[in-house]
Amino acid sequence: MQATLGGSHVDMDAREEGLPGKARFSAQQPRVGRWLSPFFLTCAVYFLLWSPENQPSWVGALVKCLPILYLVVFLWTVYPGGSYSLLLQGALLCSAVGDSCLVWPEAFLHGMAAFAVAHLLYLWAFGLAPLKPGLLLPILLASIPYYGLLLWHLPPDMVLPLTAYSLVLAVMLWRGLARGGSTCWGALLFTLSDAVLAWNIFVHPLPHAHLVVMATYYAAQILIALSAFQSPRLKSN
Repeated sequence: MQATLGGSHVDMDAREEGLPGKARFSAQQPRVGRWLSPFFLTCAVYFLLWSPENQPSWVGALVKCLPILYLVVFLWTVYPGGSYSLLLQGALLCSAVGDSCLVWPEAFLHGMAAFAVAHLLYLWAFGLAPLKPGLLLPILLASIPYYGLLLWHLPPDMVLPLTAYSLVLAVMLWRGLARGGSTCWGALLFTLSDAVLAWNIFVHPLPHAHLVVMATYYAAQILIALSAFQSPRLKSN
């Protein structure tokens, strides 16, 4: 079986060989794992080179973006076909733009806009089935108190942009949870990363905030990227 397989191909090959879709997906994990080694290497390089004393630079922005850009290359090479993979690649490219903008504090709004577009592309990819409206209640119960506290500390010019971004993020989280699989965990970690980042910037500096933000962010992106290799049966579970 080729490495460029989507969910339908996984199920087809599984039926041909008498294996369940889950078993075929598991059989591909070692091959996919070898492709992901550069992602973990570029993450390690970023954490080793980053320092709070670093001045914003294009070199620093490139190092920060390398893990995300590699995920684009990974999906394009290993799983080039299908609208789902293409939407993930577009979201990752927008995320890389957002990462670059956030290196410079004065470009924060531009970075937030780039990430909002990334979330919209993720929403497009995740779709509305299964709907699972019951997931909205716990999301609202967690989001409303947090953003209520956050809004008290925002500059006036940040209230509307951050409120709009928060709504897009919450909907992305809903659809990621509804989709299940690695998408669920990726959406949760992405939301956690953004929540820690916003609190650290606007409310109160947190110890090791940068490490927590970037570690959860990189983990979120790879988990969402890996959802391209799950069969429809796994996604529904």
